[in-house]
Amino acid sequence: MTTIAQEEGPPVAPETHRRRWVSVLVWLTAAPFAIWAVLRLVPADVHFRWVQLVGFTPYVAMLSVVAPIVALVSRRWKALAASLLVTAMLSACVLPRATVTDVDDGGPSLRILSSNLMIGAAPPPALVDLVRRLRPDVLTLQELTPEAAEGLDEAGLGALLPYKVVRSRPGTGGSGIYARFPLTPGQAIDIGGFGQARATLAAPDGRPVEIVSVHPCAPRYQNRYQCWADGLAALAAPAGSRRVLAGDFNATLDHARVRRLLDEGYSDAADATGDGLSTTWPYRPWHFNGFGIPPVTLDHVLAGPGVTVRAFSVQAVPDTDHRAVFAELGLTAG
Repeated sequence: MTTIAQEEGPPVAPETHRRRWVSVLVWLTAAPFAIWAVLRLVPADVHFRWVQLVGFTPYVAMLSVVAPIVALVSRRWKALAASLLVTAMLSACVLPRATVTDVDDGGPSLRILSSNLMIGAAPPPALVDLVRRLRPDVLTLQELTPEAAEGLDEAGLGALLPYKVVRSRPGTGGSGIYARFPLTPGQAIDIGGFGQARATLAAPDGRPVEIVSVHPCAPRYQNRYQCWADGLAALAAPAGSRRVLAGDFNATLDHARVRRLLDEGYSDAADATGDGLSTTWPYRPWHFNGFGIPPVTLDHVLAGPGVTVRAFSVQAVPDTDHRAVFAELGLTAG
């Protein structure tokens, strides 16, 4: 019997194995950033978990430089080109917020201050002192409880901002608007137990401005996702009247529903002044499922057509997990 020996190919060199594994690791380093960039460009909040994650896009953009560095050190040129493209995409989403883009000093001034009181925990005297120092024409409050509203009255807020539309309630769902000029109450947006007060301000130039104290429910759990989405969707487009949305949006400029508002004609005051990376929450350490949460920008002042942006800042308020946001706006006839 004749036995035919089968020829075997030459063994693969250890160096070849090593190079293959290096290539795999380089691409695996780049892949998460590429997936994030693609999802960020989708004009929709694609999933509940993505809603919870997308607000951290500025951190991901910063970390994404690791991928091209790894590719460069490993001399993987295709991976280097791909990872540089991904970093550029993420940077294009984030870096404009640190650039002054749309500041205008024309028209009468309208100064807006907004603060989430953390279920009324912020001390009324501290908030009144902030109002006295910044001299806002309008103050919008979120998580305004009946006790907090009473405390603000006792602390003398009415002497500084005599007009008010208060929709206080126990827990996190209350809100209110206080103003230096007359207010006409509007129909509050009330979804999922979160009331967003609305009022029309008799502005100093004689033309009305609608003010909304924004506070949709937080998408902390999946059963609150729809409440959050509906609360943001209920915010009116700016067409047809001058409008300012100020408050705790529970969303950043990376969330598709906030980007929709910007596409419709609103300007984010922080973004316009180059302060769009100033974080507002959590102001003090906050943990979720045992993990510390890095701060993000949940609080905004959005100005519609006919309202321009002049200045923006974030302000500390004791005993609350949010920084207050303050914007000086300008009123035009637009």
